[in-house]
Amino acid sequence: MSITEQQIATSVLVIGTGGAGLRAAIELAEQGVEVLALGKRPRSDAHTSLAAGGINAALATMDPEDTWQQHAADTLQESYLLANPITVEIVARGAARGIEDLERWGMPFAREADGRISQRFFGAHTYRRTAFAGDYTGLEIQRTLINRAVQLGVPILDTVYVTSILVKDNTVFGAYGFDLTTGRRYVIHADAVILAAGGHTRIWRRTSSRRDENTGDAFRLAVNAGGKLRDPELVQFHPSGLIEPENAAGTLVSEAARGEGGQLRNALGERFMARYDADRMELSTRDRVALAEYTEIKEGRGTPNGGVWLDVSHLPRETIMRRLPRVYQTLLELQMLDITKQPIEIAPTAHYSMGGVWVRPEDHGTGVDGLWAIGEAASGLHGANRLGGNSLIELLVFGRIVAEEAAKYSIGRQAQLRSADAVAEARAEIDDLLANDGPENVRALQRSLRDTMTARAGVVRDEHGLNAGLAELAELDERITQVGVHPDIAGFQDLAHAFDLKASAMAARATLDAALVRRETRGCHNRSDYPELDDSLQVNFVWSGPGDIRAEQIPPIPDEFRQLMRHVSSDGKLVE
Repeated sequence: MSITEQQIATSVLVIGTGGAGLRAAIELAEQGVEVLALGKRPRSDAHTSLAAGGINAALATMDPEDTWQQHAADTLQESYLLANPITVEIVARGAARGIEDLERWGMPFAREADGRISQRFFGAHTYRRTAFAGDYTGLEIQRTLINRAVQLGVPILDTVYVTSILVKDNTVFGAYGFDLTTGRRYVIHADAVILAAGGHTRIWRRTSSRRDENTGDAFRLAVNAGGKLRDPELVQFHPSGLIEPENAAGTLVSEAARGEGGQLRNALGERFMARYDADRMELSTRDRVALAEYTEIKEGRGTPNGGVWLDVSHLPRETIMRRLPRVYQTLLELQMLDITKQPIEIAPTAHYSMGGVWVRPEDHGTGVDGLWAIGEAASGLHGANRLGGNSLIELLVFGRIVAEEAAKYSIGRQAQLRSADAVAEARAEIDDLLANDGPENVRALQRSLRDTMTARAGVVRDEHGLNAGLAELAELDERITQVGVHPDIAGFQDLAHAFDLKASAMAARATLDAALVRRETRGCHNRSDYPELDDSLQVNFVWSGPGDIRAEQIPPIPDEFRQLMRHVSSDGKLVE
């Protein structure tokens, strides 16, 4: 199949146009380094725009005693000691600067009457350190970054699906991909590549990610380029995802709904949190609430669709309209449901990849020369439980740092070695898929994979289920080779879905492999056959390919953080 190939050259290529990718692109442009950003969905609709709750920095605008050291201590405590202290220190120290950058570019933060930035309590934080803009914080950050990128003239192509990072002798020289509308191929030559293409939560049936995002693309691109994954089994399940309609299953109901006094009930009408956390009830931590819901449903006390009820209808209508406008609107649009009168049917939903591409803690290099990973694609900050509000600040801090590293690297290059073989391989991968007219349907296989991951590696896992998952996955891998791909007048989405499926299958394999060897219950990872935390497993698991997994020691926690670490109650705090 002959199709035109467009050659593009740039100094640094950024894959992903969410908050992390845009922040890196902005820094490169400000430093005068040529940059190109690629995305597979409209830039204004990146996953970052869904983040509701807020962004953390120890600004001490509300609680003068707050410090970046305390922010670091809270992050380490909440990670169940699996976060890398070096990464944590860099983010906590750099957080205030991240907020200043956004302010400078016009971010409309909520403010107190005297003009200082408002900060709210989030779960497991010692002090109020979460800055916000209504319940649309992520959307405002994304808008702010897009505006700045436009001012700087950053070229953004957001209809390009990247299928391969091009590598010769463990050194990156660019990427290969195709246009989602026309099918035109791109060969992009670049000194450095920054991978900011999100996580892998879409491989579960219910997820807060929309269709065709977070399918594990970043994981596949990194591993195929010679990188590794770290802790892919550590996935945060959010307690309140919608069950219906099917095409929006997993859509988040903000935890503000519980923060404002929402009650959780099972099919018998019982406020079941009394059984699991009688002190904090609905304001318990995210992992505890998700586990409680899972248990109620599993033991037969779930709603008709296999969920539980979240009820805010006892709250004053005015409170709901003022404090939960987005939740009210979402339910009206998706289900014609009036939450001021009726309860919402919810179930746990895959929400955030805490593991991701293996990166060095200090500069997020991947071990492949010229390749960096940032944002939800990367690992190291969150451990086994993410501190609410940390994901947005991570984008800003490491977006800037990695851009500086990539700029130095690009400027220092003496020559760029390319490989015609690597380009030919990337080209052939697409050609072969397009020539493949097999009987299998990509969408149906995606659903099978999600069913497997939901049944075998959901909120609660055990050895028998994980091994069954691996067997189902092996069968699925065989069927994936038989897919039929049919581009049509509407574009090349079908081809993109086939690549999404390849990525999801790899991410699923890594998740199951790592979940099997983590024989303990820690944070988000619940092993019913190993219900206790095992101190000998206070390690990260690094996955280099099917069945290839090894334990990596975590640097010791510095005393200045350890002294500040203590359990922080989440009573009355949002835990978005």
